[in-house]
Amino acid sequence: MDGLRFAFGTLTVFPARITRWDRGAARAGMLCAPLAGLAVGLGAAALGGTLLLLGSGPLLAAVAAVAVPAVLTRGLHLDGLADTADGLGSAKPAEDALRIMKQSDIGPFGVIAVVLVLFAQVAALYALYGEGWAQGTIGAALAATVARLALTHASRHGVPPARPEGLGAIVAATVPVRSATLVTGLTLVAAAAAGLLLSPYDAVRNVVATGAALGAAALLLRRCVRRFGGVTGDVFGALEETAATVALVALTLGPGL
Repeated sequence: MDGLRFAFGTLTVFPARITRWDRGAARAGMLCAPLAGLAVGLGAAALGGTLLLLGSGPLLAAVAAVAVPAVLTRGLHLDGLADTADGLGSAKPAEDALRIMKQSDIGPFGVIAVVLVLFAQVAALYALYGEGWAQGTIGAALAATVARLALTHASRHGVPPARPEGLGAIVAATVPVRSATLVTGLTLVAAAAAGLLLSPYDAVRNVVATGAALGAAALLLRRCVRRFGGVTGDVFGALEETAATVALVALTLGPGL
C-alpha cells in the first residue's frame, strides 16, 4: 500500500496520502508506477471513447484523450519535458543546464518539444480512433501504462540522481534490475492480452509498441545521464511523455491499417 500511495501521490492527482517518503517506499512506488499509468490511461480512454460513441468524431475524441493525462498529472510531465528540452538544448555545462531547468519560464526548445509531442499524440490517437472505438481505447490505456513503466526503468540500480534533492534523488537507483524486468514482463503480457481481444495482429502490435516506447525512453535516459550527470524530476517527465508518444505512434504503423 505504501508503494501504491507513493506512485499515485507523486504521479497523479488522485487522492493518495503518502505516509512514507523514503527510498523503500520509492522503490515500491516506482514498481507500481505502471498501475498509476493504467488508471490515467483508463480515464483518458473513457472520455475519448464516450465522445466517439456520442458522435463527436475521432479528432475531438483524440484531443480529449490527450487532455485527460495532462489534467490528471497537473501538467507536470509536460513541464518536465519542456524543462529537459531547454536543458539539453542549452549547450551549457551540466550545472548551468540544471539551473536552466529549475527556472519557472519555458524557453524555445521547451515550447517546440511540447507542441510537437502534443500534436503527435493527438494525430496518433486520431488514427487509432479512426480504426474504431476499441483501438483508440486500448491505445490510450497502453500508452499511459508504458509511459510510467519507463519511469520504473529510470529508477533502476545504476542510474544516479543529478541533484541531491527532489524526486529524482529519492527514487534514483532504488529499483533492482530483476524487479524492473519482472514488471516489464507482466506489462508485456497484459499488452498482448489486450490486443488479443481484437486480433493476433493487435497483440503483436501492442508488444512492439511497448518495446519501441521503452527503447526511445532508454535512449533519452542515456543522453540525460551523460548530459546532466543523472536523473531529475524533470527528466522523469520527459521520459514519460517520450514513451507515451512513441507508443502511440508505433501503434499507428504497420500493414492492415
